Amino acid sequence: METMDPPVATPSGALASPSSTRNAGPIRAVLARILPSRGRVLEVAAGSGQHAATFAAAFPGLEWTPADPSAEARASIAAWRETSSLPNLQPPLALDATDPASWPAGEFDAILCINMVHISPWAATEGLMRLAETRLTPGGLLYLYGPYREAGTPLAPSNADFDESLKARSPDWGLREVEAVTRLAEDAGMNFIERVEMPSNNVSLIYQRQ
Repeated sequence: METMDPPVATPSGALASPSSTRNAGPIRAVLARILPSRGRVLEVAAGSGQHAATFAAAFPGLEWTPADPSAEARASIAAWRETSSLPNLQPPLALDATDPASWPAGEFDAILCINMVHISPWAATEGLMRLAETRLTPGGLLYLYGPYREAGTPLAPSNADFDESLKARSPDWGLREVEAVTRLAEDAGMNFIERVEMPSNNVSLIYQRQ
């Protein structure tokens, strides 16, 4: 389960959260295995930018573009970017997955989306798949991370409690079924290539554009 820890402001003004600190290492280990050594990466729903700074530092050959619809998030991303002084970390984009007019031009070798699918309307996941369909290079990867429902597997008690808390905050939120997400990906011209078990009852889902 990924808790929705309240972010804490660092001295630079960048926001940080305990959950992002905890999961950055396990996510980085998966990315190190699947990402190309060079290319362009788009991080959708980049949140505070803590992950963007961590991963841009870990993969210096990749141009890392973080994006988020929240002005507060983009301000935090900009603070992380200024503090890190990483030449491959790009300025944050005001990207809304549900609004194609906000999507960047050009192609990307990978798109990442961490902990968005369960805390957004289903339309955001549908938009994410259309974004991947139109912006990923052939053979490019879509990486998703978070807690999910899986057919034939009961939810862990912590994930069940988390799902209830999400739905209490918004009826449009909640843990999604891997099978439903995969159908969207396949309809957008992608193949499911790997599921990776992650700490705290989370999973990584990896898709590849045909």
